[in-house]
Amino acid sequence: MNDDKAAPQLEREAMLSAACARTGLSDFGDTWFLEPMDQYLAAANAEARLTPEGVAGQTEVVVKGLASRLRMIDDIRRHPEILDERVEVAGIILGLPRTGSTIFHRLLASTPGMTAIRWYEAQNYAPFPGEQRGNPSERRAYARAMIDGWMQLSPELASIHPLDPDSPDEEIIVLGQMFVSTMIEGMSFVPSFCDWLDGYDQSRGHEDLKVILKYLQWQDPARKGAKWILKSPSHLPYTEIAARAFPEAVLVMTHRDPLDVVPSYVSMEAALYKLSATIPDEEVGRFWFRRLVQWMRRFEAARARIGEHRFIDIDYRAVGREPLVQAGRVLEAMGIAGDDQRDALLSEFLEGNKREQRPLHDYSLERFGLNEAEIRHEFAGYCARYIE
Repeated sequence: MNDDKAAPQLEREAMLSAACARTGLSDFGDTWFLEPMDQYLAAANAEARLTPEGVAGQTEVVVKGLASRLRMIDDIRRHPEILDERVEVAGIILGLPRTGSTIFHRLLASTPGMTAIRWYEAQNYAPFPGEQRGNPSERRAYARAMIDGWMQLSPELASIHPLDPDSPDEEIIVLGQMFVSTMIEGMSFVPSFCDWLDGYDQSRGHEDLKVILKYLQWQDPARKGAKWILKSPSHLPYTEIAARAFPEAVLVMTHRDPLDVVPSYVSMEAALYKLSATIPDEEVGRFWFRRLVQWMRRFEAARARIGEHRFIDIDYRAVGREPLVQAGRVLEAMGIAGDDQRDALLSEFLEGNKREQRPLHDYSLERFGLNEAEIRHEFAGYCARYIE
């Protein structure tokens, strides 16, 4: 028997039907997302080497995203005032992954007058049936169960990325549910989809993201008037899309030595792939080294076109030395003035979120077949501009 033919497959119609059955709804709104969805499913079935458990897990990821879309479209139909929400995205953190962007994002989001997408919201951005506004207990429980399941399958994630249902996290989780973010390649080994996505106009995803931010703000009236801070390394290769979608946002680029970035991120990807497939470490290393170089090349060209006036550069080492100073630079650029109360709250956040409170992240070049000289060569221009 041919094992490939016997392997379970991800099927579009089955997923759409499952989302409709879960919600009792059938209106997905504009179905522009079906094109990237089909591209992803074809790549995943051909390349991702998903285990049966991986197929089940990826199916759930897709179905819950489709269910959120169905519920949001229905809520907007019943509450058209959702679209009247005024959302201000004041900043977008981008940069290579593993550059301290997560802790910096959460630091900024802890500032009075700021807000961000929480992890449980990114997983299910629509309220569950019967949920009272301001009490998303079932969605929090769903997110906690997800994290617990991940930790059983890949316990090293605890040392790589701090996961907490209520902590701010990346909007690529939401965009990934529309199949237009690097979350797709981050969770499944799909090289052909990555190549396709690089040439696809992802702007429809960001237009829908604007609506989803309004929807999240409507769900939590305490957010009204707050400034949103977004964050994701996914914006690095597609910076212009985010910059056009949110033209008033400050673009914050975080920086770190690529000799730390590359093996650290490859290690993270190996841990994520472990949730649903078995991909050899050296294959993960080859793919993601090449991919990170591609991301940086695309970004460099985009930054030149966008213009330096939109950017603030933040060094990983400087955040470690003087986090309040670096946070203050960005907050003031976003119109949040500094005072003793703000600094006290930021200091309180930092005290409760020290790196040493999590397990040490152990990674190496050798494990993934990476070469120091090659990394130095490919990122020489980046280092000369931002690191040295």
